[in-house]
Amino acid sequence: MAKLWFAALAVVLMAVPAAAQEVVDVELVLAADGSGSIDDDELRLQRQGYAEAVMSAEVQNAIASGIHGRVAIAYVEWGGPASQHTIVDWTIVEDAASAERFGSALVAAPRAAYGYNSISAAIDYSVHKIETNDIQSLRRVIDVSGDGPNIGGRPVTAARDEAVARGIVINALLIDRPGGMSLAMDGPSLKRHYERDVTGGPGAFVVVADGTTTFADAVRRKMILEIASDEAGPPTRHSATEARNAKSLTLLRSPANSGRRGDH
Repeated sequence: MAKLWFAALAVVLMAVPAAAQEVVDVELVLAADGSGSIDDDELRLQRQGYAEAVMSAEVQNAIASGIHGRVAIAYVEWGGPASQHTIVDWTIVEDAASAERFGSALVAAPRAAYGYNSISAAIDYSVHKIETNDIQSLRRVIDVSGDGPNIGGRPVTAARDEAVARGIVINALLIDRPGGMSLAMDGPSLKRHYERDVTGGPGAFVVVADGTTTFADAVRRKMILEIASDEAGPPTRHSATEARNAKSLTLLRSPANSGRRGDH
């Protein structure tokens, strides 16, 4: 009797279809700097900037322009080599309501990251999130934001190269502000570090936000580029030439903000 019961159960289980994978245009991990160089006010501004960008009409239009009209977004904050944290897990954003759910969850979450700047660990963590989810997409993107160079963990170029070999594009948002943790690197050389060592993959680019007052605008423009990009293709190993040729954008202050350089 027991054998018959287990046989019947097996037939039932075989008849239940596997959970369907979500299909989206882009899988996007927003990997934001939450390290010790980012104080609580700056962390709040960062999160608000990302939340406002996702909920903005411009980004919503970019999402709607895709083949599937939906993207999957996860928000991660990172610090030292042992401090990477998922603040908002994978969320399908396809309309204003889903965008608002993502934004509300982001601004309400407590701070988690600590330590100093392991961009390589942030990339590795983000790759794992992409590789282990139940989502299919046309493009897979990691968006790293930070105000300083890679300090801890393994070489960032090794993490970058492995991600690109898996078909993942890495873009970057460099937060260039007074008091940023640039160590011995000046602004231009820090920018080159992100272009040469952090970004990679077809169409990869760096956006430079010149101060926290332009952060929300920088995030919005960058997300539009990432979501609306037509760069797609098979996994491609990153080359030094490709790294040097990474696109770069500097988002300068608007005239209305030009007199607010000391406000943070």
